[in-house]
Amino acid sequence: MNIIDAISSDQVFARFFRGLTWDAWRVFLAALFALPLTDQQLAIYQQHTGRTSAPTAPHQSAWLIIGRRGGKSFILAVCAVFLACFRDWRPFLGPGEVATVAVICADRRQCRVITRYALGLLKAVPMLKRQIRSTTAESITLKNDIVIEAHTSSFKTTRGYAICCALLDELAFWETSEDAASPDVEVINAIRPAMATIPGAMLLCASSPHSRRGALWDAYRKHYGKDGDPVLVWQAPTRAMNPSVPQSFIDEHMADDEARASAEYLATFRSDLESLVQREVIEACVAWHVYERQPLPGVSHFGFVDPSGGSSDSMTLCICHAHDGGVIVDLIAERKPPFSPEAVCSEFAARLRSYTCYSVTGDKYAGEWPREQFRKYGINYETADKTKRQLYIDLLPLLNSRRVDLLDHSKTVNQLVALERHIGRSGRDLIDHPPGQHDDCSNALAGAAALCHRFGGYDDQYLGFQPEADDKPVTDDWHAQRRQRYYDDLARYARAVAMPLVRQ
Repeated sequence: MNIIDAISSDQVFARFFRGLTWDAWRVFLAALFALPLTDQQLAIYQQHTGRTSAPTAPHQSAWLIIGRRGGKSFILAVCAVFLACFRDWRPFLGPGEVATVAVICADRRQCRVITRYALGLLKAVPMLKRQIRSTTAESITLKNDIVIEAHTSSFKTTRGYAICCALLDELAFWETSEDAASPDVEVINAIRPAMATIPGAMLLCASSPHSRRGALWDAYRKHYGKDGDPVLVWQAPTRAMNPSVPQSFIDEHMADDEARASAEYLATFRSDLESLVQREVIEACVAWHVYERQPLPGVSHFGFVDPSGGSSDSMTLCICHAHDGGVIVDLIAERKPPFSPEAVCSEFAARLRSYTCYSVTGDKYAGEWPREQFRKYGINYETADKTKRQLYIDLLPLLNSRRVDLLDHSKTVNQLVALERHIGRSGRDLIDHPPGQHDDCSNALAGAAALCHRFGGYDDQYLGFQPEADDKPVTDDWHAQRRQRYYDDLARYARAVAMPLVRQ
C-alpha cells in the first residue's frame, strides 16, 4: 500500500481526506513518493515546485514552504504514521535498536501538535491502534520497534539515534546565528548521519517563511525549480493548500501589515528583512588572531558600554581609537549573566583607566545606576545621543569601506552578521537582532566606533608620523599597513620605557 492508497482507503485515512481541501496535498504526497500524476495534478505540481517534469524517483528530502494554516503539520503527521506503520525498518536495525521518527521543533511543546496528530491518527484506525505498545507525553512506541518521539532543535540531543524519518517543523524560526546554542544548519547536520544506514529514510522540513537566511532559505535558493533535483522544494500560499481559510481573513491581515502577512499567508520570503551587512564584508575587516591591543600613549581612546542588570543579557565594553581616518578596535569585553553589576562596573572601569579613558558612553538603561556605579570608580558615564539604529547606520559605511580594524572576536562578528534591517510601519529603517538572539557585543562596538569616528584623533606628531589627507583612497593592503604601523609604534614605545612587547 502506498501513501495515496492509504489516504484514499476507508480502512485507513480516507475519512480525513474528503473534499477539495486536500487536492493539492494529494499532489504533494504523490510527488514525494514518485507516484503517477494526472495532467491536472502535474499542473499543480509545476505551479508549486517551479519544475516542468514529474519526479521519477522518491525524494529522500523535501522542504515545504507553506502559508499558515495550510495543513503542513497534519501532513507531516500523516507521513510519520505511514512510514512508521507501513514500512518495515527492522532489517536495517541492530540488536535491540529501534527506529525513530523524530519530530523536531524549536520548542518541545511545539512538537505536541504533530505528535498529537499522529496519536489521533493511530487511535482512529483500528488496525493501527493495535500497533501501539505505549505512549508518554513525548513519545509513541509501536510494536514494530518504531518510536515517534518529540525533540527540541539541538545538535547535541539528536545524536545517537537511528532515524527513519525526521520531521522539522517551523524551521524558518529556528536559530540561525553561528553563535547560537544550536543553529539550524548544525541540527540538520547532526540528523543526517543518523539516517545514513537506513535506506529510504526521509527528511521533511516544513515552515511558513520568514527572512532570507537560514537553512530554509538556502534550500529554496539551491533547489527550487530544478528538474531532476533529488531535493524537493514545495512552495504554496495558505489557500492553495487549504481553501477553507477565508480570503477575507487574509485580506484583513494584508491591510494591516502587507510584508508580514505576505510571509504568513502567501508563503513569500520577506524582502523587507535583510541582513545589515554580509559576513564577507565584516571578515575583511578582522585582524585574525589579534584578540586585544595594548593602549598607545598620546592617543585618545573612546569607550562604549552596553549595561545589563546581570540576569539575562551580557554586559559589554568596547574601546577604540582613531587612526588614518579609520577606527581601530582595541578591546571588546563581555561578561555573561549571571554576574554582579557592581563588580563588572569595577572591572570595566579598571580597563578604561588602563587606556587613559576616564569617560564612557552608554544608553539610558536603568536610569541612574550605571552613572552611580561608574562614578564610584572615577569614570564619568555619559548617555549616548544616538539610538541603536543610528549607531548601526553610522557603522555600516565604515565596514563597507573597510575603515574599521576589528579584533578576532567571533561573537561580535556573528552578532553583526545576524543583524536585520527592515522597514517599520512608520516607513523608517529598523535595525535589530532576530528574535531570541542578542546584540550586546555589536552594540558596544557600534557605539565606540561612532564616537571614535566622530570625535577621535590620532596624535601623529607624538609618534613621528606625518598627517595624511582625509581622502586617502583605501587600497588592498590598507589594513595590513595600518596594523603594521600600530605594532611599530608600540615597539618604539616599548623600547623607550624598557617594557616587553606583548602581541596577542
